[in-house]
Amino acid sequence: MSGGEPPPFSPEQQKYLDAHYSNSPPPDYVDVHWLLYNGVLVFLMQCGFAMLCAGSVRAKNAQNILLKNIVDVCVGALGFWSTGFAFAYGNRGTGNFFIGTKYFFLSKGFAGGPGYHTWFFQFAFAATAATIVSGAVAERCQLKAYAAYSAMLTAFVYPVVAHWVWSEDGWLSSQLHDPVLGVGVVDFAGSGVVHMVGGAAAGIGAWTLGPRIGRFPDEHDDQCIERAMLESLARHSPIRGHSRPLVCLGTFLLWVAWYGFNCGSTLHLDDETGAIAARVAVVTTLGGASGGLSSLFVTHYTSRRRRAGDDESGGSGTYDVTELCNGIIAGLVAVTAGCAVIEPWAALVVGTGGAAAYHAGAAALVRLRVDDAVNAAPVHYGAGLWGLLAPGFLAAPKNVRAVYGADRGGVFYDGDARILACNLAAACSITLWVVLTMGPYFYLLWKYGYLRVSMDKEIDGLDDAKHGGAAYAFDNSKQGSKSDEHKMSELESIGEEVSSLRDSETGTAADLDA
Repeated sequence: MSGGEPPPFSPEQQKYLDAHYSNSPPPDYVDVHWLLYNGVLVFLMQCGFAMLCAGSVRAKNAQNILLKNIVDVCVGALGFWSTGFAFAYGNRGTGNFFIGTKYFFLSKGFAGGPGYHTWFFQFAFAATAATIVSGAVAERCQLKAYAAYSAMLTAFVYPVVAHWVWSEDGWLSSQLHDPVLGVGVVDFAGSGVVHMVGGAAAGIGAWTLGPRIGRFPDEHDDQCIERAMLESLARHSPIRGHSRPLVCLGTFLLWVAWYGFNCGSTLHLDDETGAIAARVAVVTTLGGASGGLSSLFVTHYTSRRRRAGDDESGGSGTYDVTELCNGIIAGLVAVTAGCAVIEPWAALVVGTGGAAAYHAGAAALVRLRVDDAVNAAPVHYGAGLWGLLAPGFLAAPKNVRAVYGADRGGVFYDGDARILACNLAAACSITLWVVLTMGPYFYLLWKYGYLRVSMDKEIDGLDDAKHGGAAYAFDNSKQGSKSDEHKMSELESIGEEVSSLRDSETGTAADLDA
């Protein structure tokens, strides 16, 4: 072609031909699809949490907890759109180590910068952190309080921690030009950033709310309910989950969604990151499996010991499916931080440790008389804390080099404690941040009467009190009268038992005086 002849295609035509007829799609399209696909998987966690929480509460509160889980997503979307993403990732390359200050309401060139696919993927993580709290405060938290703290978590508390660890400017980030101790924090998918934040907020919320009526009937209740009433309520409305099938369904949905959570955290897809994602999938699977089996056997052993103590002839243990499910989730939480840097065999160690952390945390809550309805705090904060520290012991140097570009390893490989030190600093900082932000926030909600429902509504059940009827009203034409009759019968029975217990206590006191 001579220099004077025009090119056969205009620049616009050439761009169109390259985009539609090249041998492989542009890498950006692959990354967009990778993040959108995995973001949908992470979003599926909302369904898993909804089923798990609904099965873990009493039937009279099932509709209430389902509504709160859906409200959580709606509020979280608005919070992360308005300020959350900006605080987390809006200061790219400007050196603000604490918080981002750009892209509020996805403005100021956002579409040409990070891209909408990035926002969607990161929003799914923020919504997960907020949803963790829902089960811990179930059966006695007001809806407006739930919406308020969901907004606080997704719009401010979680994004600041995400900026510290995952942005290019955060003070704990491994992406800094000169990261802390030469490596920064190794939290690949969020044992600390997501699960410790949500778990710590769950524990603070449960502690501020106080236990459900009748949860600890051996002690005087904070609401000045007579012991006789508490004992009668415990017999007529025992505090336990009403549907283990829903718990199992929720656990399986969460397990499936976790592959998007962990594998998608490569953020890109090519030959190198594809190999990393494949190993992450194996580590995730083994972590959940080992955590579940460990929890199942621990529960069987402890239940057998309790029965043996109650019965001199010995006892047989029980295999509790709820504890199996909680152990699976604890194992998944634990491997989330190090899934890209530990070897598959180490996933068994980390998953088992996650289950142990969960059981230790659950026992501690009972001793402290903190009522966490689904054990969200020990599962997510306890197992998350162990999971964040685990790479400091078990990170393989070759994997750290491939993922983070740093020539470091865990203590058990070469005695190098720098990863452990960084992750320990992150654990302390995350805990302190959540306590200092969510602690006063929950306290103010409690102080001004916005946190807990009234006693009569809690006893009746929030479905009837707030949502027009039970979640399982199959025959609406008969449900109302049947429910009323059942309520009257139950109240009469409770009243008779209370009167009987009062008479018994009076008689005992009279005998002692005599």
